[in-house]
Amino acid sequence: MLSTLIKPTGGTATVNGYDIIKEPSKVRGSIGVVFQDPSSDDMLTGYENLKLHAMMFGVPRGEWEERIEHALGLVDLKDRAHDMVKRYSGGMRRRLELARGLLHRPKVLFLDEPTLGLDPNTRESIWGYIEDLVRKEEVTVIITTHYMDEADRLCDRIAIIDLGRIVVMDTPQRLKRAVGGDIVRLKTRKEIKLDFDYIKKIEKTDHEVCLTVENAGEHLQEILSHIGAVESVEVRSPTLNDVFLHYTGREFREGSWDEPAEGGYIQRIIRQRARR
Repeated sequence: MLSTLIKPTGGTATVNGYDIIKEPSKVRGSIGVVFQDPSSDDMLTGYENLKLHAMMFGVPRGEWEERIEHALGLVDLKDRAHDMVKRYSGGMRRRLELARGLLHRPKVLFLDEPTLGLDPNTRESIWGYIEDLVRKEEVTVIITTHYMDEADRLCDRIAIIDLGRIVVMDTPQRLKRAVGGDIVRLKTRKEIKLDFDYIKKIEKTDHEVCLTVENAGEHLQEILSHIGAVESVEVRSPTLNDVFLHYTGREFREGSWDEPAEGGYIQRIIRQRARR
């Protein structure tokens, strides 16, 4: 809807100050979109794909070469510019799609699962390119992802969407603080009874107890002294997975957004205000 591909069934929204219903052409001129599935022509070279995009988006002819060279430099593809895209690796093709989405200098860039299916090294590289886009190009980037580490690293604000509704939106730091403390997992077969003010939540399974504890490092010794011997102890800070569980009541599983009954997805909004 924000990219004007489909009309909303109700309400409205503005992108870069333009109404998505009344001014769709102006919205499309203000945005770039990188789809989840590759959409570049693999029978053309990387350079030719970008040149075709420049023509379609009305980039002034005199600026084609400069913009194409700049976009290829941003994603480190200058040396492969004249290779056919069918010879690109998955990561290279993803970078080309980023370059194409930026060629007409959009104010807002939509990225749909930008690192889906990529190996860890390539994912790390794509993350670096996205961070550079925000910092150097001063572009507002909106990304959908189901990788929690990706959301945590890149976002300024996170919206958790569950069953088609935004259930919470805030900075990742505030969302994790909302969980109530650190996570302490104890593996034990004992019956445990704890009544400390700093323990905000207790969840029990057959052989494990999960505690949400304020300042776990400060209070862990007292907890263990009260319980006695345990098989194992795990202490960690809350993650976005804990946040998702806290607000939806169920664990987030990769790929679960294809199964509405099982959860939702994370939408990340990376916002960088242009300096004046």
